[in-house]
Amino acid sequence: MAKELSKEELLRLYREMVLIRRFEEKSAELYAEGKIGGFLHLYIGEEAIAAGACVALRDEDHLLTAYRDHGWAISRGLDPKAVMAELLGKATGVSGGKGGSMHLASAERHYWGGHAIVGGHLPLATGVGLEVRYNEKKAAVLCVLGEGTTNIGYFHESVNLAAVWKLPVVFLVENNQYGMGTEVGRASAVTNIFEKGCAYDIPNKQFNGQDIFEVYETLEEALEHARENGPVLLEAVTYRYVGHSMGDPERYRTKAEIEEWRARDPILRLQDKMTAKGWMTDELAQEIAQSVEAELKEIVRFAEESPEPDDEALCKDVYVNPIPHR
Repeated sequence: MAKELSKEELLRLYREMVLIRRFEEKSAELYAEGKIGGFLHLYIGEEAIAAGACVALRDEDHLLTAYRDHGWAISRGLDPKAVMAELLGKATGVSGGKGGSMHLASAERHYWGGHAIVGGHLPLATGVGLEVRYNEKKAAVLCVLGEGTTNIGYFHESVNLAAVWKLPVVFLVENNQYGMGTEVGRASAVTNIFEKGCAYDIPNKQFNGQDIFEVYETLEEALEHARENGPVLLEAVTYRYVGHSMGDPERYRTKAEIEEWRARDPILRLQDKMTAKGWMTDELAQEIAQSVEAELKEIVRFAEESPEPDDEALCKDVYVNPIPHR
């Protein structure tokens, strides 16, 4: 059973979610200014999932995500300055400036990456789970994916083998209602994504991804089950308030729908619950917002002033044991 989150923990999580929100909004600005290249997928509206799940993760657990990964990187403990530097392609970035937005990773934090190929990380997560089980470690693997990924072969192959071998993997689906611009019901015969776990006879559950309490409690229980008994499939019902990526014209949904979901904003939801407990006031919320703005200013300054990768970086980290130049 999950422990109750303390006032101090909730204040930290509230600030973390505000930081992720502002980090993403600032990233959109920098992208528009041409300072961030490539693709940029923002996590605005989904912050409670990463924040709540990473509280449940232990240091020895492993994390793999898809390309909407900035919030996950921050919640897993990566330095936000290094994350922003990576987005700007700087040498001080978490991947040396060579990965960009979709390829954040940290061996120290057992975060094995944001992955740009849809579903490409699922077999890797199952493989990590196999290593954990083979070596009798007490760790779990959290594999985060979008609902659209559950329609491809990688999903079925990975979940099936995880179930056959009883691997300690929690497959967490962030169902933000659209795969790019396609509504769930137009692409999946099963719209309650968690029910797909029934095909592999593994525990499965749907929960409210806008409620950090529900996220934390569900993940704590699922990760503990995975460590002892094998895989779990979870579906977090959530919503992104912005487009799939920066180039998305969003013609597939209405403004009314977006506003309906904004009423379930995960940050405001946590703020209201803390206010009801007497742990939050408007003054404190404003103080936290100002603190985040000051940190964000330093994050951007660090990233913008960091050096570009040198020419030699092009040949580094390509092979495990690179052959010296002659």
